[in-house]
Amino acid sequence: MKMDDEQESRNVEDVRGSGGGGFRPIHGVGLGTVAVALIAGWIFGINPLQVLGLLSGSQQADGTTATSGAGGAAGGAPPADDAQARFVSKVLHSTETVWTAVFAERGLAYHAPKLFLFRDSYPTGCGQGEAAAGPFYCEADKNVYLDLGFFDVMDRELGAPGQFPQAYVVGHEVGHHVQDLLGILPKVNARRERGSEAQANALSVRLELQADCFAGVWATRSQQQQGWRLEQGDIEAALHAAAQIGDDTLQRRARGTVVPESFTHGSSAQRVAWFRRGVDSGQVEACDTFGNPDP
Repeated sequence: MKMDDEQESRNVEDVRGSGGGGFRPIHGVGLGTVAVALIAGWIFGINPLQVLGLLSGSQQADGTTATSGAGGAAGGAPPADDAQARFVSKVLHSTETVWTAVFAERGLAYHAPKLFLFRDSYPTGCGQGEAAAGPFYCEADKNVYLDLGFFDVMDRELGAPGQFPQAYVVGHEVGHHVQDLLGILPKVNARRERGSEAQANALSVRLELQADCFAGVWATRSQQQQGWRLEQGDIEAALHAAAQIGDDTLQRRARGTVVPESFTHGSSAQRVAWFRRGVDSGQVEACDTFGNPDP
């Protein structure tokens, strides 16, 4: 993946020297939790489904819902010599350019999220963000949170090295922000709260698959608009990363069986298919996972 000439975003806050606060489960949307749950299962013999339940809780430890904004110390731009952080900043700028154009085509204004680079732990509007939860989007403060150590996890544990799988992660989380701005995320979350556990899981799957598709839309449009290019194997690497965090893959590795009604992110085949659909079409309209009877 070549983004050498891409500008860096002004919306990256490097707060890796900040943190603190006790553990509270986060209520955010992200793909990192499933990968970390898988790794916890491998290392500690914990059922990944149990870990997912702990990491995706909608309430804090004291039983109150997290609604405040980010509460940590102010950050700044990443250091000039931090190549990985600067790459993330370039990817974020690329998403800003693409989604600004997509929204403008529809007579809408795009308001870019901030992306906080943190280490270990950081207070967010959705509770205490923990590195163990992986990257996530917080609906309460409309920010993306990322511990760069997750990219090492992708490389070592998920077999997804390289920059484009990392860009896919950023594109996926920004996809949740797009859902939020379009009103999809709050409506679906309200429906999830009213429904049964099985219904909530099914809606969560459709949210995650749509974010995968939006990441694909970003990748195609960004290349067309900004002139950077994918190298041979980049798409395949991102598809492999998506496949490794499919619910069926995680469940099969954890206990040898698959329980589709408990899926929260979609199967490997679904995640690959919807990311590919976004890449191939470059169109938001192609990402209607909710209007598709069988996503």
